[in-house]
Amino acid sequence: VKLVESGGGLAQAGGSLRLSCEASGGALSTYAMGWFRQAPGKEREFVATISWSGGTTYYSVAVEGRFTISRDNAKNTAYLQMNSLKPEDTAVYYCSAAWYHFGPTLAPGGMDYWGEGTLVTVSS
Repeated sequence: VKLVESGGGLAQAGGSLRLSCEASGGALSTYAMGWFRQAPGKEREFVATISWSGGTTYYSVAVEGRFTISRDNAKNTAYLQMNSLKPEDTAVYYCSAAWYHFGPTLAPGGMDYWGEGTLVTVSS
């Protein structure tokens, strides 16, 4: 499956952005979905994940209460709504899909497919 992210850009601290991840070449419903991010000089880190049907979600401590992950399997698209953005949220955000890797936190190595990423920059 191919994943393409969109919606990144520049936001001010306290602002919002909504990322989208559109899948092609396969049914999104067969994958658990995750969002990761990677800031300059840092390792890729888990942000959020959502189960196959969308009934269960998990978030990292850093984004809990500010970000919301969702999915629309009919549109083959997953989303990440980011509110109350902080400068430390600045990173490249990656969408990912996994056949069976799902839980309160995800390891990047457990994901099966990745998008190319979209840059989010939050100014103070």
